[in-house]
Formats: sequence, C-alpha cells, structure tokens
Amino acid sequence: MATSQPPLRFTTHHNLVYRLVLSTLTGRTVHISQIRSSSPTNPGLAPHEISFLRLLDAVTNGSQMEISYTGTILVYKPGLITGSTSGTGASGGMINYELPANCNRGLSYYLIPLCLLAPFSKATMKVLFTGPGVITSSTPTGDMSVDSVRTAILPLYNQFGIFNNIELRILRRSNPGPNGKGGGGEVQLIFGHQVRLPKTLHLMNAGRIKRVRGVVYSVGVSGSNNARMIETARGILNPLCPDTYVFSDVASAPLIPAPDKTNPQAKKKIGLGFGLSLVAESSTGCLYSADVASPPSGGQAPEDIGKQCAYQLLETVSKGGCVAPAAAATMMTLMTMGSEDVGRLQVGREVIADPNMIQLARDMSTFGAPGWGIRDAAGENDNGDVIVSVVGRGIGNVGRKVA
Repeated sequence: MATSQPPLRFTTHHNLVYRLVLSTLTGRTVHISQIRSSSPTNPGLAPHEISFLRLLDAVTNGSQMEISYTGTILVYKPGLITGSTSGTGASGGMINYELPANCNRGLSYYLIPLCLLAPFSKATMKVLFTGPGVITSSTPTGDMSVDSVRTAILPLYNQFGIFNNIELRILRRSNPGPNGKGGGGEVQLIFGHQVRLPKTLHLMNAGRIKRVRGVVYSVGVSGSNNARMIETARGILNPLCPDTYVFSDVASAPLIPAPDKTNPQAKKKIGLGFGLSLVAESSTGCLYSADVASPPSGGQAPEDIGKQCAYQLLETVSKGGCVAPAAAATMMTLMTMGSEDVGRLQVGREVIADPNMIQLARDMSTFGAPGWGIRDAAGENDNGDVIVSVVGRGIGNVGRKVA
C-alpha cells in the first residue's frame, strides 16, 4: 500500500494565498502554523483569508481543511479542481459566491489566484461574486481594481496559449466602504479555456510603449469627477504617448441591507467614491498597470487621483522588464506549471527583488519546482534587467486527459 506524502510545513500568514494555490495545483498537503500568533487582538486567520478558503472549497471537490481553535494553525489537503460543476452538480452551472461585509480586500485578491486555478480545472470556471463585501476598485490594502485584472492580467494568458472564452464582467461597481470595509459590488468571471499544459514562454523584448488605455469610474458621486481625473492624467501622459484614451463610467451607489427595529427592509448606500485604472501596452504586447482610488475617508480631489495614477504608471514602466510587478507572480506560476522545458522572461531588477517574489521562489522550491536561473540581460535596451529562466514541472491539468 502506497503511503501518502507528509505535509509541507510553512509558518506565518505571508504569501498564504499563493501557498494554497500551489498546494491545489501540485496536490501536496500543507501545514501552516504561527498565523498571526503574536497578535494580542486578532490572532489567526483574517476574514478575507477565511473567505478565500471557502472559495477554494467551492471550486474544488474533495478538499479538506482543518483550522485550530485559535485559527493560528491551518492544515489544507487539496482536492480536484472541478470548476463550476462542484457548485451546482450540473455542467455549466454558476457558483454564486457571497463575500461578508467585514471584508477589507479588493476583489482582485480572489480573482487573480482563481484565474491561476481556472486553466487547470476539469470544467469551465463560472463564479458570480456578490454580497456586501465585494469591492471592485483598488483598495488601501494594495489590491488592484477589477478593471486592471481584466485589462492587464487576463491578456497575459494569451502568451501561454490560453485565450478562448475568458470574460470578466463588472455588473455593479463599488469603492471601499467606511473604514475600507465592504462594498456591495457584483462581478462575474467566466474562464472557459482549460488546457493540458501551458505553452513554454520566451519573452525577452519589452519593446516601446505604443498606447495607453484606462477606465475612470465614479460610484454614487458626480460624473464631473471623471472629466477632472482624465484631464489631469492626459496632461501628464500625452507628451509621452499621444495614443492615450480613457473610458468613463458613472454608476449609482450599491444598496446593501441595513435592517433596524422600525424597518426590517431598510437598505443603505455604500461604496461611494471614484478612481482611475491605467494600462500601458508596448509594441511587443507587454502590459504595465497603475491603480488609484479615492480613500474611504474622502478628502482627496479628483485632480490628485489623476496625477497620482499617471505618475504611478510611469514609475511602473520605468522599472523595466516585460512584466509589471502586479503580474509577475502570475507569470512565474504559469511558467512553473508548464511543460518540462525552460522558459525565459525578462524582468526588472526591482520587480524580481521584491520580498513577495523572493518568498514565492522559496515556496516553489519547497513544492518541488526547480530553482530559477537569473542572469543579466545582454542587449541595447536591457536597462539593467535580468533574464529569469524557469523549468516547467509538467504538472498541468490532471482532470483533462486530452491535450
């Protein structure tokens, strides 16, 4: 009788989401301890991490999770990624996933890892995010907006031969609510392209920036804020890239239930604010994104938001490489899961030196992936970049037997 492999052991809550994603993709059980064990007020798993575990349980079949009484220890035994079939029992069903009101993370916190799992699913991944905790804009906690996921993250899957039937629809917009918690938005993800193995990637020419696109949005506030943000951002970007176009979207504030003794059916508005998402595209298809939204406490002019986002985009481009910092972890994970060949990607020194990227490389090594090979990029336009060589593990999609 074959003995099961011992669980891989990790500590602290840092990089928790990617550890769970790698565990699900590789089928290895993980034991994570010391999760905020030193916090005197809020030890253990945070509400958004609990929500992510429930989302994993919804899109997989056979996953087992054990959480200690204090929430500081998590044992996760992954199951098979079944997609939306596990939510309804019928092929093509939609998983209706509701986020609680105490969630203070943007929806991209859930979308980016979910999109990493979707190509390796047994069936189409269809998830409808609803509830009083859905925040579609960027957040003070550092999450990007859903617009940037749609325009700067999902197109990168084309590089790996994953491009069919992928949609991300924002049905109702929302900014962070009071104290940055809750939103009341609604977003639908359809990821219908499942592959046996992602293609090997060779991307070593960043090219030149040829166009800038963006989305500016106002939720429950005057639409004139959009024009003021666009004018300020274009004033900075037009001298550098004349092909700059920003779409404008004005939405009403979402309503969430707020019952009281006199009126059990009462509702209240939440998620008021405005923001801007910008994406720069190079001549070789590389994407660089920037996101800024008004703070939940208010008090910031639209002109400041437009200026801050434009300069943030220029800073992201100046870091060099063929991938933005927000998308680097996605690219590296897909390269690791690909066929057993060496893929190469040119990245900026600041991007690869980020503590989260270094931790991701260590975690991948723990899961059995070969280490990354890093060398200086030789060429006229390297700007001090490095070439990262990644050997694919060839795990791919165990639920899909035909390539």
